[in-house]
Amino acid sequence: MAIRERQAGSVTVLELSGRVTMGPVIQEIDEKLQSLIADGHLALLVDCGQVDKIDSQGIQALVRGFISVRKRGGKLKLLNLPPRIREVLQITRLLPIIESFENEDLALRSFTS
Repeated sequence: MAIRERQAGSVTVLELSGRVTMGPVIQEIDEKLQSLIADGHLALLVDCGQVDKIDSQGIQALVRGFISVRKRGGKLKLLNLPPRIREVLQITRLLPIIESFENEDLALRSFTS
């Protein structure tokens, strides 16, 4: 699993790749999200397009980040959800709560509207 961070204007984009499953990977995602939020990055876009697998711990890490940034008045949105992740978020009823996009330009513009 790898996390690549980049800025797109005022939005911090985190590109996840590989397996987002129980263990040190989840801790790394948690720490990255909490660190960004603590540093004042309140517009976060998590690109899941290269994620091969995600488990309940991975979903939980994304939800924790979503809740943390929301408490500070920010937003966390998802990009390029593979079908399996979309299905899990739909089953857990999180898909209507956490905005997701298939197009990065639309996702980035949504932070300013």
